[in-house]
Parts: sequence; C-alpha cells; structure tokens
Amino acid sequence: MTKAPTARLDKLLANLGYASRREIQLLAKNGRIRLDGAPLTRADERIAVTPDLEARLVVDGEPLDPLPGFALMVHKPLGVTCSHKEAGPLVYDLLPARWRRRDPAISTVGRLDKETSGLLLMTDDGALLHRIISPNRHVPKVYRAHLARPLTGDEAALFSSGTLMLEGEDKPLKPAELAVVGEREALLTVHEGRYHQVRRMFAATGNHVEALHREAIGGLALPSDLAPGAIRRLSADDLAAIFAA
Repeated sequence: MTKAPTARLDKLLANLGYASRREIQLLAKNGRIRLDGAPLTRADERIAVTPDLEARLVVDGEPLDPLPGFALMVHKPLGVTCSHKEAGPLVYDLLPARWRRRDPAISTVGRLDKETSGLLLMTDDGALLHRIISPNRHVPKVYRAHLARPLTGDEAALFSSGTLMLEGEDKPLKPAELAVVGEREALLTVHEGRYHQVRRMFAATGNHVEALHREAIGGLALPSDLAPGAIRRLSADDLAAIFAA
C-alpha cells in the first residue's frame, strides 16, 4: 500500500489561502481547527493528505476547501476578462476570495475574450491544464456564433478543407466542422486555439460575429443550470468527458 503524503497543518492551510502561518497557529491554539471532531492545537503537526481530508478537517466550522489538484467549470459572463492585470471585471473575481490566494494558483485553461461567454475551465493542476490545451490532444471546442449577415452556404466546405489561412498567419487552420442552426446562427467545432480564431474564421468569409458563446470543451458541455458567473467543481466523470470526445 502506498503511504499517503503528509504536510504540516500550517503550511497546508496557508497554501490553501486561509491565512498566514502565524495566523493559523492562533486558529489552532484557539481550537478552531478540528480533525475527525478533535481539535488540532499544534499548527506544526503533520497530517496525512488523503482525498477524504476535505470532509474530515474542519476550519471555523466549515469543511476544508478543495485540496490541490482540482478543477472548475465556470460560466463566463460577457464583459469579464481572463486576466490578472487588465482593468475591469476579471474572471478571478468570480472565485471565493480565499481561493485567489492559493499556492499553486488557480489558472484559466486557455482563455475566452472579453466579449465571449460560455464554458471556461480553471485548475491549479498544471499537468491537467497542459493536457487539455496541448495541440497534440486535439480537444475540440464548440462555439455558437450569431452573425451579422446570413450564411452563404460555402462556409462549411471552407472550414473543413484544412486550407483556410487566417490573415497574418503562414499555417492553414486544421479542419473545423460547421453546423448551421439558422440563417445567421451556427455551431462551429474547432480543434485548436488560435487568437480570436472563430471570429477571424467568419471574418475570412466576409461575415462578422456579433455574439459568441462556447458550449462545450471535448465531451463536457456547459450545464443549462449553471448561471452566468457561477462556478462548479469538476467531478472525475466530468474530467473524463473532456477527453472522450
């Protein structure tokens, strides 16, 4: 049997963003940290970091935050930026304040531009992040585009040809699949993540994307009950679905 890794209580909680290590010492001393119902009064005590620790360790009466190595789905609203630095509302503002102080930090898995809504993934797991965005994985992404002008009927063949060259680039796009929904609405599935790719693809046909919404990443679709601005932790089945498509 593999021995569970251990961590000092103060370091674990500090890395999860609860407080400084000195402040955690005070929490422990005052009986505000409990494991299996019993107070942990020494902040330098080493504890086994097992998956069930989230249910067994309680801080100020609340179950422990997610341990490192978790992922989230976010329904990104319009007007929110996937950045730490730009002015205005940021996607990181949607996270609980404590989660913004975690180490390792939570990062977006790729980006959606400010005027694109829909499914966005976030994780503190660097290996998972790179698995999803790696060009070698070809994880598809599905976007719903509302267009300024009617579709001409030629777009599907062009997008699936593997010959479309975006302005300013020297390598053609990988084939993408277009499904017509309405006269000025379509679902586009792409297998790479170039800068403003969907908008630039329609621009290459002489059209303009007025609204863009990402509906799915791999086999993981944005749930209908996840409101704009809401977040939800991904389950093991959710993670498997990403790579099942």
